[in-house]
Amino acid sequence: MTIHFDLSPEQQKLKVDARNFARVHLEPRVHRIRTASGPGAAAAVMQEAHQAAVQEFGIIKRIAPPEFGGTAIGGVDAAVMWEELATVMPEIFDSFAGLMLVLGPIMKAGTPEQHQRLLAPLLNGSTPAPVAAMALSEPGGTANFDAPPPAPGLQTTAVRDGDEWVITGDKEWGAHLGGWDGNGPDLMIVICRTPAGISLIAIERKQLAPDNFTVVEHHDTAGLRGTLTSRIRLDNVRVPIENLIGAEGDGPALASQTFIASAAAVAVLATASMRAAFDDAYRFATTETRNGPVPIIDHRVVADVLSQAKGRIEATRLIAWRAMDATATGNPNAVEWCLHAKIFGSETAVDVINQLIRVVGIQAYKRSFPIIHRLFDALAYPIFQGGNISIRLRQLQDLLKSEEWNPLQASGMS
Repeated sequence: MTIHFDLSPEQQKLKVDARNFARVHLEPRVHRIRTASGPGAAAAVMQEAHQAAVQEFGIIKRIAPPEFGGTAIGGVDAAVMWEELATVMPEIFDSFAGLMLVLGPIMKAGTPEQHQRLLAPLLNGSTPAPVAAMALSEPGGTANFDAPPPAPGLQTTAVRDGDEWVITGDKEWGAHLGGWDGNGPDLMIVICRTPAGISLIAIERKQLAPDNFTVVEHHDTAGLRGTLTSRIRLDNVRVPIENLIGAEGDGPALASQTFIASAAAVAVLATASMRAAFDDAYRFATTETRNGPVPIIDHRVVADVLSQAKGRIEATRLIAWRAMDATATGNPNAVEWCLHAKIFGSETAVDVINQLIRVVGIQAYKRSFPIIHRLFDALAYPIFQGGNISIRLRQLQDLLKSEEWNPLQASGMS
């Protein structure tokens, strides 16, 4: 079979549509987010962008499964779409990440009744700006969430009381944990300890109230300022026993599968941020002389930095496409591709953008110059969606140690 890397006519149209939407609906809001007075003000602008993506771009239909009237675009299609959107506003991916994260385990392990009750309201257009959250991270850390006793591991618990689960604990960092208004998202999947092991339990917005749900803090982050990240407290939240996703004890496996897919998406975000930073630096290098006789791109050292950056951006894009395709098609080597994409892409983005800042020089240090914001955003990529040091490299180490692993298998060259 011939291997090629050209976009199909349908993918070309998707690229153009996403680029035009980003130019019209996202770009005018970027400055407002960056200069917002705090997390709440930034989130208010983000909610406008989120709603526009739903109503003007039809993003829910693009990511929803066919049974909910969606088209469920493929891996490379999704990479193309998210790169175009995230090049302008990377937070737009985070804004819908929670929805995609809860979609996976419910579709895989949920019952048909759960599909209709939990997912349909988010995907059928009845909610103007639907948000969902995957509640995994806790204030004490996430890397050892499934550690056996005597390690503390996950601290959030759910106990049975008749025909209900009663959930208690603090969660942190997941986008939209507090919802748009501080009263919770439309749907939250909580990873918690139950008597039979770590499990996934759904909480619907109607089950949250001031006496059982509190936003302890909204985090004022350096980058990705439109992503409202919070610490929340669940205090004896009661949900029906039917809100258990899968069986008790299925939590680690379902969470691992869910967050493996999200690892590939980080490489797409990394590509987008590097692409935007490259545009900033290239425009500067081709138009600025810095009081010299020629544009600074005529100086070899500047051209070298730009050339090397461009090559690394292309490499990250290709590994992102490969990983996104692998996870969408169920490729048996998807785990390895997704881990490589996340680790390589996120670490590369920080380094490449830092090098591009050197092309611009001291002008880049001003908040009014956009490239510094690309770095603020990229600094999150190695440490969110599973930190590289604490989680992703450990997962890759476990893969390399397994007896059945073959170094050529993922590439198809074994």
